[in-house]
Amino acid sequence: MVSNDVTAGEVVDALLLTPKSRLIAPVRVWRRAPEDFLLLTEPELGDAVRTQLLRSRFAAKCEIELEEHTSALVFGEADGLPGELPGTVEVLDAGLEPSLDTDELERARIAAGIPAWGKELDDSILPAEAGLDETHVSFTKGCYPGQEPIARLRHRGKVNRQLRVLELDANPGDELVWEGKAVGRVTSAVPGVALAYVRTEVPEGAELLVR
Repeated sequence: MVSNDVTAGEVVDALLLTPKSRLIAPVRVWRRAPEDFLLLTEPELGDAVRTQLLRSRFAAKCEIELEEHTSALVFGEADGLPGELPGTVEVLDAGLEPSLDTDELERARIAAGIPAWGKELDDSILPAEAGLDETHVSFTKGCYPGQEPIARLRHRGKVNRQLRVLELDANPGDELVWEGKAVGRVTSAVPGVALAYVRTEVPEGAELLVR
């Protein structure tokens, strides 16, 4: 059902996709025991993930239930799961008090080029546009919904836009202009750095205007 090979490690990043390879939800699959998997996703996506999995359960003997957990990112060493941000560990239900404000955490996320649901990711995005085909997709595992369009794009085509980290001052929703043409839109921003979807014909390092 998911886009990555869950046997590849204890924790695997993956996607739940429609047959046309549109995003239903990004998930982190944690194998807690040989037959016990926890799929971590955004709180607002839990019901959608459970519904999709129940729809496809067929005759398999498995239980699919919602669980609620709190998650904290620890910078440095700790017992937990590998964090999405480089150099971090994700710790569940630890009751830790935050020592980093949300603006600093957002800056770290943007600088690392990590897409967030509701900002860079929604049901209109193709995984390759956000670079998720490099981190959340296996091209050697068996069939899953959305596999054929992803493989076809990988081997025969290309996306028209890609997520980029840009050094500029902007606001989410701002339009980006290059050589007089609109070529992208900002999705997340803090002073000095932003994430944006930019058309692939725009070269790296091009000077973009914010409008």
